[in-house]
Amino acid sequence: MTDSPLPTADATAPAPAQIAATTTMGTVRLTVSDLARSANFYERMLGLSPRELPDGDLGLGVAGGPPLVALHGDPSAPALDRRATGLFHLAILLPSRVALAHALARLAQQRWPLDGASDHLVSEALYLSDPDGNGIELYRDRPREQWRRSGDELQMATLPLDLRDVAGELAAQPEVPPFAPAGTTMGHVHLQVSDIGEAEAFYHGVLGFDVTTRSYPGALFVSAGGYHHHLGLNTWNSAGGAPALPGAIGLRSYEVRLPDRDELDRVRARIDAAGLTAEPAGPDAVAVRDPSGNLVVLRAA
Repeated sequence: MTDSPLPTADATAPAPAQIAATTTMGTVRLTVSDLARSANFYERMLGLSPRELPDGDLGLGVAGGPPLVALHGDPSAPALDRRATGLFHLAILLPSRVALAHALARLAQQRWPLDGASDHLVSEALYLSDPDGNGIELYRDRPREQWRRSGDELQMATLPLDLRDVAGELAAQPEVPPFAPAGTTMGHVHLQVSDIGEAEAFYHGVLGFDVTTRSYPGALFVSAGGYHHHLGLNTWNSAGGAPALPGAIGLRSYEVRLPDRDELDRVRARIDAAGLTAEPAGPDAVAVRDPSGNLVVLRAA
């Protein structure tokens, strides 16, 4: 009796898909029921500046930068379905802890309620909802050298955030600016999906995001370039669920920004090889739906 040989790596096997390290998140497009009401919320509560977009939607972002959020108003849109796949929350990344304190103070001044506040070890976050119930996170990152790992997994948690300690940052800069500061970006997007395995096969296996954390039951976090996560994927409300009704309140699409056209072509080739359908979405952009029906726009910067 002889020992069976151990399997050896196949030198001809293709390398695992990996998206460019400089990939970032772009515009999140939402349907809202009352455009004027939502515009007022995103301007006054979040400090974003409005401008009309070429397609007639309203873009909101930091002055001089690309829109972080684009709003499409439809008074007849079906209501937000919290059990459908779609948006869990969009996450706006602020450039400093002082900026997070200013965001907290702005909400307090306007008496807009928080849904929660958490210390995630890698970041500190405030949670709220817009007038239609679309989830929003406002957060600041801790320096990367403070992030901890356990084996191959980045350590993240959901601990109570000390709001008094955050507000203490106002002692040095007590005046609350009306607008979000330069350097504010769309840090990540958290989606409701119907099946984690299918979501991982698409976002990791096809698009090429790295898996960073699996330790949350019913959730998966993926990123590019070693970030804690550019995408959160969970089934907490949506396991086995279907997409929302067409045109319903909530997510229309979200944007993944790739560094150049060559990277877009590489990702497009993997989408085609997986037998998925990608459609043109403007200059240097394609759109594809994930297995849960969420529309991803891949755009070359």
